[in-house]
Amino acid sequence: MGEEARVANIIIDSLYNAGVRVVFGVPGAKIDAIFNTLLDHPEIKLIVARHEQNAAFMAGAMGRITGVPGVCIATSGPGASNLATGLVTANTEGDPIVALIGSVPRLMNTKRTHQSMRALDILSPTAKTAVGIDVEDQVAEIVLNAFRSASASPKGVSVINIPMDVASGSSKISAFPSSAFSAPSYGSATTKQLDSVASMVSSAKLPVLFLGMRASSPRVVEVVRQLLSKTGIPTVETFQAAGAVSKDLVSNFYGRVGLFRNQVGDKLLAQSDLILCVGYDPVEYDANLWNPKGDRNIVHIDYTPADYGVHYHPDTELLGSIVENVRSLGEKIKGVNDASIQELTTGLSQEHTSWHDRPEVKRSSGLVHPLQFVATLQDLVSKDTTVTVDVGTVYIYMMRYFFSYEPRRLLCSNGQQTLGVGLPWAIAASLAQNPPCSEKVVSLSGDGGFMFSSQEMSTAVQQGCNITHFIWNDGHFNMVEFQEVMKYGRSSGVKLGGVDFVKFAESFGAKGFRVTDSSSLESVMKEALAFEGVSLVDVEIDYEGNIELAQQLIKDEIN
Repeated sequence: MGEEARVANIIIDSLYNAGVRVVFGVPGAKIDAIFNTLLDHPEIKLIVARHEQNAAFMAGAMGRITGVPGVCIATSGPGASNLATGLVTANTEGDPIVALIGSVPRLMNTKRTHQSMRALDILSPTAKTAVGIDVEDQVAEIVLNAFRSASASPKGVSVINIPMDVASGSSKISAFPSSAFSAPSYGSATTKQLDSVASMVSSAKLPVLFLGMRASSPRVVEVVRQLLSKTGIPTVETFQAAGAVSKDLVSNFYGRVGLFRNQVGDKLLAQSDLILCVGYDPVEYDANLWNPKGDRNIVHIDYTPADYGVHYHPDTELLGSIVENVRSLGEKIKGVNDASIQELTTGLSQEHTSWHDRPEVKRSSGLVHPLQFVATLQDLVSKDTTVTVDVGTVYIYMMRYFFSYEPRRLLCSNGQQTLGVGLPWAIAASLAQNPPCSEKVVSLSGDGGFMFSSQEMSTAVQQGCNITHFIWNDGHFNMVEFQEVMKYGRSSGVKLGGVDFVKFAESFGAKGFRVTDSSSLESVMKEALAFEGVSLVDVEIDYEGNIELAQQLIKDEIN
């Protein structure tokens, strides 16, 4: 405690001490003291979004990529409620965010007044914590605790409600130092438990490493790769764990699983007699889909206890630091049954990559097939290129078939499956680079999902981002359409169209491209990716074969 400081300054100093260097928001009268104070801080960059939902998307991606909670700011009333979709997406998927929202002065908070709203009642279900500041001297502690909560595993969202008069007030309690913002660390499980699991792995006929979304951090990925190098355990990923298996270890990789239970990875899980679930969250892929009879032998390795139930009841739970527990397992496992593993996995690796030989991949005319696009993009980007994928049919194809060899370089929304994340996430990924906007970022969406956040193309251009955005355009909400057709034999409410995306991009100052035939796909993609700045490619896509995405290949009882 010392001399009094303005509350707005304490908040901004706290953001800086927490490691925040970029914030995203939309201004308004009830939060303008924060925006005004940001003007005077030379090391925190303010990005003004075109919609609060997209500000939350950008903050979530910044948190996922950097590990430091992203920050979004919104004013009272609809400004705060507009954050909800972005916040629930981040909280579900373990992306750390601290959201600052304004509210009416304390004297008016029980009155029917302009933009008065019980914002915390609305946003509390979207967050780990949601706290209002009642008096000025609470500010430093509340902001500190919000960052510690958002950063503590499993990571998520903290919301802070700041009354207008509090933000303009002052306090004797200043911002806490940077050292205070570190979340508590975790230790490893007991030696007895680790020894038991190591023995189980060595005696199993087909142990499988099942990597979930909390196995995607660089620190976890490092020890997972050490374990794979030593043991060669067959591995599958959820969509959000993409990139955990490096290129030199790809012989251990049997693909990703999610959404529909018909992948090579699902076949591997079905044969396994011991599944090591590392950082797995059922929100990504319900356990009843990959363990329909509830008879799999499972080890749960995570920060938190298992979501125990009929289809997910682990034999053992190794709780605490995922890094420490995976590292300890790697040290304790004496060996695995290589002969049995090889026998039980024969042909699965080849099946995982056999789609490369399909004729659709090598089309020379007609509409672009999704697999042709995936294969072409794979050849044109490096393993270090960040690719953000919106939800829709594009997300199913990309997350199944696009290889990623570095963590958090292939990003998707797999918990909430939220439309519109592709472009805002790409903006955050571009700004997170050092220096900002220095390398190409690729984002993809369908024509439906793109329009959920398309206005942020203006943000991308104005911030000097280096992004190429691809739209798979069929004039429909296709992911909904093909599932409706499977259920009812027809579709309803899915027809779109009516947008010239090339002109749309150019109206924001971006470069527009169009692909109407497979013959020009590669050349146009090369030109768009070589363009410095923001470019958009409208790709007319062929979804005729989409029903196979949901066809059931594993025949057993699904509850």
